Amino acid sequence: MSLEVMYERCAGIDVHQRFVVVCLIVAEGGKRHQEIRTFRHETAGLLALRTWLLQEGCTHVGMESTGVYWMPVYRRLEGFFELIVANAQHIKAVPGRKTDVQDAEWIASLLQHGLVNPSFVPSQEQQDLRDLTRLRVSLVRERARLVNRVHKALEEAGIKLATVLSDIMGLSGRAILQALCEGESDPERLAKRVHPGVQASQEQIVTALTGEMREHHRFLLRELLSLIAVQDRAIEHLEEEIEHHLHPFEEQIMRCEQINGVSRHVLYVLMAEVGTDLQRFPDAEHLSSWAGVCPGQKESAGKRLSGKCKKGNRYVREVLVQAAHGVRRSRTYLGERYRRLKKRRGSKRAALAIGHDILVIYCRMMKTGQEYQEKGVEFFQQKDRSKVEHLLVRRLEHMGYQLTRPSQPVA
Repeated sequence: MSLEVMYERCAGIDVHQRFVVVCLIVAEGGKRHQEIRTFRHETAGLLALRTWLLQEGCTHVGMESTGVYWMPVYRRLEGFFELIVANAQHIKAVPGRKTDVQDAEWIASLLQHGLVNPSFVPSQEQQDLRDLTRLRVSLVRERARLVNRVHKALEEAGIKLATVLSDIMGLSGRAILQALCEGESDPERLAKRVHPGVQASQEQIVTALTGEMREHHRFLLRELLSLIAVQDRAIEHLEEEIEHHLHPFEEQIMRCEQINGVSRHVLYVLMAEVGTDLQRFPDAEHLSSWAGVCPGQKESAGKRLSGKCKKGNRYVREVLVQAAHGVRRSRTYLGERYRRLKKRRGSKRAALAIGHDILVIYCRMMKTGQEYQEKGVEFFQQKDRSKVEHLLVRRLEHMGYQLTRPSQPVA
């Protein structure tokens, strides 16, 4: 059985850091001809690749999404050919290919018969925004690691600042840390720097600040605080640049901020990773599947097997789970739904389910331009009441009673 040829002139590219291997396939008049060439992965080599493909009349080009190495190739060929970037996991599912030449041949053969599923490739503007948001995520994580090192240095000195302050890098915490770096060691004088709004008593604060702070610990604190200050400035600069990129979408941002648990930082990531034009996704379900926040499908012989989610976009998934944890104690629809799911499925699955709900709400609001409608906890209360009524009516009817429903519901 022969497969139908979808593209008569197409090429497959196996991308590497230093070079690319290209397999050009020409199928005309019932004959099939292929040619393989290798080009350097510099600008001159990629321009020579583009010139060769144009001379041969190539129309479609396929490649794997190999790290970041495919991006320069894509940008040099964009606008000249129909480009298809495929998930490397899908292409490598078939074993037996052991060389770069065979990789290029395999990609070209799959592309020729239309068997390569294209991946979502963002525009250059969206890619720039992704670079900014992803760098911000990395800096925030690095700052958290530095704060943990400050915790460690204080614990080694016997100072239990974290037991009386919820955030040691807050207003009171920074004042105490600055005094420690300057050589102050008296717990009484250190306790006077605490803001009056702190819930801990003066005695508890003095006890927590009693320790043995050596010059070694002060040196560590000074270095760590200086590094944290650098991280704070870099994060602030990144947020200003992100705001500049997203200024045309300020109206959509303010509208989507109404979603419970969704902050501007969450929307930064969503707009950078998913985009602001969601028409490329047929519906919210396709978007959830792409992001990897919906249950997987695995069924055999009529039995439902593992429903594990696929990897998807880890940045979207992480920020949605963070937003879900932010609403778990709120008296809102999403908060009540989280608590109900947690009882049955656990906290992790509940957070992922709420993240899925937030993404669906975001998708529909961006597509339709509607405002967020908060259902409230009353939605579940009414739902529970209807369910209980139905069960009680069925019980009484099963026991032989005949019931007549009132025309007006009883308060």
